[in-house]
Amino acid sequence: MRLNNKIAVITGGCSGIGRATVERFVAEGARVLLADIQDETGHAIAAEYKGQVVYRNCDVTRESDIAATMDAAVAAFGGLDIVFNNAGAGGARVSIEDITGEAWDQTHALLLRSVALGIRYAVPHMKARGGGAIVNTASIAGMQAGWSQIAYAVAKAGVIHLTKVAAADLARHNIRVNAICPGYIVTNIFAAGTNLPPDAVARVNEAIAATAPKSQPVPVAGSPYHIADACVFLSSAEAAFVNGTHLVVDGGITVGPRHAWDPESPSAVRQAIMSAVNPAGR
Repeated sequence: MRLNNKIAVITGGCSGIGRATVERFVAEGARVLLADIQDETGHAIAAEYKGQVVYRNCDVTRESDIAATMDAAVAAFGGLDIVFNNAGAGGARVSIEDITGEAWDQTHALLLRSVALGIRYAVPHMKARGGGAIVNTASIAGMQAGWSQIAYAVAKAGVIHLTKVAAADLARHNIRVNAICPGYIVTNIFAAGTNLPPDAVARVNEAIAATAPKSQPVPVAGSPYHIADACVFLSSAEAAFVNGTHLVVDGGITVGPRHAWDPESPSAVRQAIMSAVNPAGR
């Protein structure tokens, strides 16, 4: 019961990482305002956890929706202690050569601006409680090139830096701000926005689940619950001395190139040296 009697807002809570985190938070004793745009699913989850979860429709690209969501948590449960700024999608799936200003702005409104405003509208309520914890969903794409299209990657890099700056600003109010950088997590985000039929989405998820264990040092597919567990930790008293950082939860995929952890995959330089020393392969 690490979150016993805590009141939380979780955006994007109807599916994937958000839904797993709702489940974990409830199990740890929290009451949750689940914010999303999937009304049918949201109401069903609230009914499943009656008294512990309340659903509210919230489009995080709308400032008024974000402000109203934070107010709704206070109205429903009497305060606000934790915010998980998690809602998001893949954004514009084009290169820098092809992206438009509109597509760039839409991606950043969803993935970066929403996080900034989630923090902004949580702060007054957390100050009234004497402090709180804010966790933001970033990504390994915000740390290195090559993990996503450019608009998403730059937005997530912004979330990482926003987390640091906000943590510095809000520490005096006993409000901690941290981020989580997921790696390959099996959710619908890889197929979202592609207009694929449900059976094709399922196949994409199956392909990610099969490929991910072979792509990283920890040979298991990333689960939304891996991220949810990290969020519970960062939101709890166990992380009382953790502030302004990003926790990488990626199975080790960013520790280095493949040859750093896979003995069957020597580096190109090492292969060249071995061939030069022993050209006949003896």
